[in-house]
Amino acid sequence: MASQPIYQFYAVLRGYKPKIWRRFQVMQNITLARLAYILMTLFEMKASHLFLIDVPYRKNARLSYPEAEEDFYQMFSEHKYFTILYDFLDDFGQEYLDASAYKLYKMLANEKEELNFEYDFGDGWEVYLKVEIIFDDKNLPGKELPRVIDGQGFGIVEDCGGISGLTSLRKAFKKKSGQVYKELSEWLGIEDLDLDAFDMDDMNFRLKKIPRIYCDVYEKMLYPTERSLKILSRQYEGAGQGLP
Repeated sequence: MASQPIYQFYAVLRGYKPKIWRRFQVMQNITLARLAYILMTLFEMKASHLFLIDVPYRKNARLSYPEAEEDFYQMFSEHKYFTILYDFLDDFGQEYLDASAYKLYKMLANEKEELNFEYDFGDGWEVYLKVEIIFDDKNLPGKELPRVIDGQGFGIVEDCGGISGLTSLRKAFKKKSGQVYKELSEWLGIEDLDLDAFDMDDMNFRLKKIPRIYCDVYEKMLYPTERSLKILSRQYEGAGQGLP
């Protein structure tokens, strides 16, 4: 059973229309790193780039305690940034905290609080998250979490150029003709791609498998096994739409 409180999030890919969003639930005691791996799974990110979790502490304090005095808010940092720490990050000139060392409930304590997730600083993907509710469900088996309960849209396409590239992909694969479609189809190695599609059953299957694979990639520097690669590339019965 779910012995810990459950966090329900609303998450949306910033800047893209039609919206690509997810409503999902996790245990409160996961690390921020595990939350990142769950988000990558939900939005079809392949653990090929750095990520960053931005917690707006002062803004969250205002959301949680709207009637407090201004001096109270000033006790909070504007932002804290979390990622997996690598030596080369010292060159970035920014203070980072270890996402694998901090629990979710310590960083987001109340409903309505927010955070931002960034992935691939080149393409610049950003996902906005908001805590919708925090609740107990003693009848829910813990093995059911994490789980997605609603959503819309496929997710990102790696190295496509960010939001503008994803928009171009959607337009080209809707048209399914012309030089742009031909080039993008050859690049991806597929003829069909529905960026409006979302298979919730398939995503819930992936949520039970992929975050652990991504943990090994980021925290242990381990390349995925042959079995893991088959899961990542959707080589299994009942798989939803995916990319090579």
